[in-house]
Amino acid sequence: MSSFKIFEVAGSGMSAQSVRLNTTASNLANADSVSGDPNQVYRAKHPLFEAIRNGLGANSATSGVSVRGIVEDQAPPSARYEPGNPLADANGYVYAPNVNTVEEMVDMISASRSYQNNVEVMNTAKDMMLATLRLGQ
Repeated sequence: MSSFKIFEVAGSGMSAQSVRLNTTASNLANADSVSGDPNQVYRAKHPLFEAIRNGLGANSATSGVSVRGIVEDQAPPSARYEPGNPLADANGYVYAPNVNTVEEMVDMISASRSYQNNVEVMNTAKDMMLATLRLGQ
């Protein structure tokens, strides 16, 4: 394994956590939006990660992570009876997204810390490489 491979691995982790932070921010931004149609209401989105492997078979080494896609949460939206709301349907209901703000905040903290850990890995690897170069002085 190349000495510089650590930067690729940590960089892919930072990229994945950045996508995770962006989807969490989108979910939180839309948490209070409502719609008069349960099919049109915002649905929470979550990234789907996949390990990047070098080689074939069970002995292949993991060399990072990639975002396989963004999936929508299939939980039903919550219906609230608000007949005075201009967005209410014929029965007086508005539909709110299936976003759990507490879970989203926990996910945001977790993604932020994972991103910070990958930054620390890169900084430590850089410092070790510089220290190795200084040995020859």
